[in-house]
Amino acid sequence: MIDLLVAGGGPAGLATAVHAARAGLETVVVERRCGPIDKACGEGLMPHSVRHLHALGVDADGQVFRGIRYLDGRRVAEARFFGEAGRGVRRTVLHAALSDAAAAAGVKVVQGEIGAVQQDSTSVSAAGFQARYLAAADGLHSPIRRSLGLSEDNGPRRRWGIRRHVRIAPWSDCVEVYWARDGEASEAYVTPVADDCVGVAILTSARGRFDEHVGKFPALADRIHGCPHGTDRAAGPLRQKVRQRSAGRVLLVGDAAGYIDALTGEGLGLAFGAAEVLVGCVLADRPGDYDRQWRALTRRYRFLTAALLWGSGFRPVRASITPAAAALPVVFSAVVNALGQ
Repeated sequence: MIDLLVAGGGPAGLATAVHAARAGLETVVVERRCGPIDKACGEGLMPHSVRHLHALGVDADGQVFRGIRYLDGRRVAEARFFGEAGRGVRRTVLHAALSDAAAAAGVKVVQGEIGAVQQDSTSVSAAGFQARYLAAADGLHSPIRRSLGLSEDNGPRRRWGIRRHVRIAPWSDCVEVYWARDGEASEAYVTPVADDCVGVAILTSARGRFDEHVGKFPALADRIHGCPHGTDRAAGPLRQKVRQRSAGRVLLVGDAAGYIDALTGEGLGLAFGAAEVLVGCVLADRPGDYDRQWRALTRRYRFLTAALLWGSGFRPVRASITPAAAALPVVFSAVVNALGQ
């Protein structure tokens, strides 16, 4: 019997596996896809996310960014990080770097389906393995979470993400956030990911193709017009409410553990932090502590993201976000650094 079986070989699953292996736990990852794995993602790693990667021994190639800039077509607000910089890293590059770290740590990665999960008071069985614990890192729409009855109703308001790479030299050392002015809850995030490439991720309450949404941001659309574009990657609905993050010997990590929105760009950093917390609970043989520790870890993200998402749903509030950030630069800087550092 192994110590930890990880369902899902994305960044959250691999980070969990590396922490576990380094702690002396025999760990196996089951992933149905061949790597490196791509997905819809803004690809901007906030400074705390970069620190988590360094703690894992990972230094993924990418492009440095030093703050966040808001633009609404009339006003611009910018906040610089007080300390370390963030880094834009293509998702495939990040996955390859984490895969190398997992291999170096002695993690066994098996390609296959996790299938049905069964557990008793001492072990969990899935994919032909028996383990003391299972970490479910199987994504935003986690089948394991659903099978355990841990999912909740997400409500009527839904948002989707669409990402495309554009071959153009980055024009800013910030992640730029363009706010649509047509009253629709849409934003475009531009992240430098290489010397000759930016990632453009659009978050929107209306489904559709990238080309159907980018026109809502005229300044951005004009800047990238005529540049070679990559293919679209989409994900959603983004909001995923979860009753709790553990059931017996199964613990949820990454997007499977619940998600509010990508507005604040903290998803990967929280996934890496939760991976470390999960392994600590396994080492202590106290899975019941995990949900409480996860809530403590993510409290600031959940409060700020939910508040910003709620406010942006009202047109007058949404229209005031960038002007308020520009008028109150100290406050905007404090919020950005609270999220990023």
